[in-house]
Amino acid sequence: MAGGGRPWSDTIPLLDSSTRFSSVEMATAVPLLVPRRSVFLGVDVGTGSARAGLFDEDGKLLGSASSPIQIWKEGDCVEQSSTDIWHSICAAVKSACALANVAGEEVTGLGFAATCSLVAVDSEGSPVSVSWSGDSRRNVIVWMDHRAVKQAERINSYNSTVLQYCGGALSPEMQPPKWYASSPDDRGLSPSVEGYMPQRATGDDTRSLCTTVCKWTYLGHAHMQQIKEKDSRDMEACGWDDDFWEEIGLGDLVDGHHAKIGRSVAFPGHALGSGLTPTAAKARNFELGLVAGTPVGTSLIDAHAGGVGVMESVPVSDPEGNCCSLDEEAICRRMVLVCGTSTCHMAVSKSKLFIPGVWGPFWSAMVPEYWLTEGGQSATGALLDHIIENHVASPRLANRAATQGISLFQLLNKILESMMHGMGSPFLAALTDDIHVLPDFHGNRSPIADPKAKGIVCGLTLDTSEKQLALLYLATVQGIAYGTRHIVEHCNAHEHKIDTLLACGGLSKNPIFIQEHADIIGHTSHYSGFSIGWFMFSICIEWTGTRGSSTYLGCAQLIGNKGYPIILPRESESVLLGAAILGAVAAKNYSSLSEAMKALNAAGQVVHPSKDPKVRKYHDAKYRIFRELYEQQLSHRSIMAQALA
Repeated sequence: MAGGGRPWSDTIPLLDSSTRFSSVEMATAVPLLVPRRSVFLGVDVGTGSARAGLFDEDGKLLGSASSPIQIWKEGDCVEQSSTDIWHSICAAVKSACALANVAGEEVTGLGFAATCSLVAVDSEGSPVSVSWSGDSRRNVIVWMDHRAVKQAERINSYNSTVLQYCGGALSPEMQPPKWYASSPDDRGLSPSVEGYMPQRATGDDTRSLCTTVCKWTYLGHAHMQQIKEKDSRDMEACGWDDDFWEEIGLGDLVDGHHAKIGRSVAFPGHALGSGLTPTAAKARNFELGLVAGTPVGTSLIDAHAGGVGVMESVPVSDPEGNCCSLDEEAICRRMVLVCGTSTCHMAVSKSKLFIPGVWGPFWSAMVPEYWLTEGGQSATGALLDHIIENHVASPRLANRAATQGISLFQLLNKILESMMHGMGSPFLAALTDDIHVLPDFHGNRSPIADPKAKGIVCGLTLDTSEKQLALLYLATVQGIAYGTRHIVEHCNAHEHKIDTLLACGGLSKNPIFIQEHADIIGHTSHYSGFSIGWFMFSICIEWTGTRGSSTYLGCAQLIGNKGYPIILPRESESVLLGAAILGAVAAKNYSSLSEAMKALNAAGQVVHPSKDPKVRKYHDAKYRIFRELYEQQLSHRSIMAQALA
């Protein structure tokens, strides 16, 4: 039955948050009912840790905590354990409640966000190994796992119509190729991590439109005429393309009304089952410390939760006094950068926009009743870690950073500032004039969609000093920012009208990372040779020029000369806030996800691009080299293929 529970489900009736009171004895011994505060709990399962955050009714973070998650990496295979993830969640929730001084009874609603890693469990909810090693603990294929490159190529060769809604081709990071690459004899039920956790918490196997649409090829727009956001109930799955599954050799996923991949679906934030089960509320060894029946919302992928946590953030005004208001269509001119281990680029539209090499359009996968466009870079934070950790100077720098009580990134930023002044560089970015990085070390997710793409570092020497590592780090940051510029321009060339960027996630806390993004993307000098559409980048809704297309003349030409900033959220934990918003909606504190976003999103710092025209000219030149590096790689690939033919 749609929305039916798993065997581990032992539920109790849902408790209405409006009836939760505490009894206080007065001198007369007459009990007085005092309403408790509403606290929303968000849980985020990342690549390396599970985090929990508690937010008040103003969207302010009361406290957060994290707990590490074990990970196994062997070549292209990256695996985890769902049991270990659940234990980490419980530990993080318990610690966060203690740090924030929040009692379990005060938690009004709970929401989950997680990576889109694939979980295999049997009909009893027990782990089913997906590891080639045979390790029974390893039942999670992590999102970054690339074992399924050949399977993705095979699936894409069928040219199914569902591929139109995935940028034209499935990525090996999506679920069908991963499922195809797992052992046929060991396939169990297959939720993603973000769907598995609320299912384990409530016993309700209703799937979120987020992952089914974005990672499983579900056509969410099959429900467009069936339901409105305010009536967000679980819906019988009608968006699966059975011919697709049969054609690619995974016809078993159609069995039992698609029981393995989703018999029923719902908008993000839909209240699941009867809320938190007694078993999940107080697990034997890892106690959540929450009340059974606490509402739990249908989940989101972590990047999508970041979008929900920041998309409606509007600064009161910019430093020049320009008022910033967000009208009904303004959300469609925004792109959120969720910057962590990888970076996702989230934009929405009221009409479906097909963009080659960019995932989507996905209907209601993030904000109900909007089409989602999702760009991405497979390795950003992970790439910076790789560049630093594999340099000979890294251990020395790590020791220095520990001695000074700062992070390694803070130390590298200090070194770069010192080098800029010591070398008389006109601006910090100019330190990398002879170092260029193509950041596709884990393939290119968007907009080229080439999982075989490789990273390139141009300008290496025999220098192994700490200063040289700092330069390599800066050049890598710039390469990542040029990749984002490429994605934004590509989206705008295909009918998006993005004029505002917002950033959240761990990397957004790094000032050099954000400043370089602002300088590189925040100006509108573009090259027509790269098929770039018009582009504006604005914190405000008003335009300083005339809207419309520009004529490209085959050379560099400036179509705007005003730079615009990047908006950062007031609360640094935007993914946790997005997850908590799901709990707030499930608890009926808000009538819709959109209403909750407007109430709980808030803007913080605004980072402006440099006004120095030399900085813009410099980055335009480096961006041209950035684009040429991939073209050279394709040429080299062709030469070697011919040599081996």
